[in-house]
Amino acid sequence: MIGLTRHLSFWFAALIFGISGVTEPVRADTPIAVLISDSLTSTQRTLHGARKVISRAHQDVTFYKFCLAQSQNDTKPIIDSIRSLSPRLVLTIGSPATKFAKNEFKDIPIVFAGVLYPVLSGFTKSVNRPGGNITGASLDIPTHIQFKYFKQIVPDMQKLGVMYTSATANLISSARIVAQDMGLSLKAIKIEDEKQIPAALDSLAGGVDGIWSVADPELFSPKSTRYILLNALRKGIPFMGFSKYVVESGALFALDFDYKAVGQQAGEIVNRVLAGEVPGKIKVSAVDVIWFHYNEKTAHHINIEIPEDLIAIAKEVYR
Repeated sequence: MIGLTRHLSFWFAALIFGISGVTEPVRADTPIAVLISDSLTSTQRTLHGARKVISRAHQDVTFYKFCLAQSQNDTKPIIDSIRSLSPRLVLTIGSPATKFAKNEFKDIPIVFAGVLYPVLSGFTKSVNRPGGNITGASLDIPTHIQFKYFKQIVPDMQKLGVMYTSATANLISSARIVAQDMGLSLKAIKIEDEKQIPAALDSLAGGVDGIWSVADPELFSPKSTRYILLNALRKGIPFMGFSKYVVESGALFALDFDYKAVGQQAGEIVNRVLAGEVPGKIKVSAVDVIWFHYNEKTAHHINIEIPEDLIAIAKEVYR
């Protein structure tokens, strides 16, 4: 029906104005294809933030939403539908949607939101120069901000530990530089197998003032996460989680973000692309609205006093 309507509209315009040799009608709206990974509340909040910013600047925008989770492994209809729209760009929410769009729409500008580690995931060449037809708003909280909060909670911190796998190895070298710039030394232990975790924790317990964590799916399985949290608590080591859910399970604290704000960042980038900027030259944004979560019970157990200024701004306190 959409294709027939477009054909008739073009035929009528050609009849009125005597246009010949034109193959595409002029649209009255600006179509944007929205590709989401799922229908979770976090996804909807991200999309809401993006749409609000885009619509405020471009009242002629029409959003066409597609959900990968509802495709039942048959994505051809999604590809065909998006192609038929001839969208100005594709806005993706979540890593699966971004990966799909990057593979299928190399000739259409792509702006992503709600993606963790876009460089490590292979979506962009770098943060400052994404390259190609893609850029967006990541879920990454800058490492120096994470370390800054940790030093506020443990003021005499000098040595920081971290465990990682090959999945997050590329994050360690830059984190080490950030740590050095802040007067910290980073002791990083690579985990090849979950059986190495107990020895790694013993090594860290004897030589660091706190343990920092990265969102590493190969390291933090439900079983290993429980083990790490329990033993960090037993050894009295301040452990910084990578999400509020890890704090709820026993980590001392974590930094989290507002999905709506991440969507708003993506919306601002969309507006720049619609204004003519090349996506691959627009810097990937990092989280700019940060929430602090801490576990009061864990703090008492390991004799850590959370600073009053952080208590005052805490988004969630777990007891």
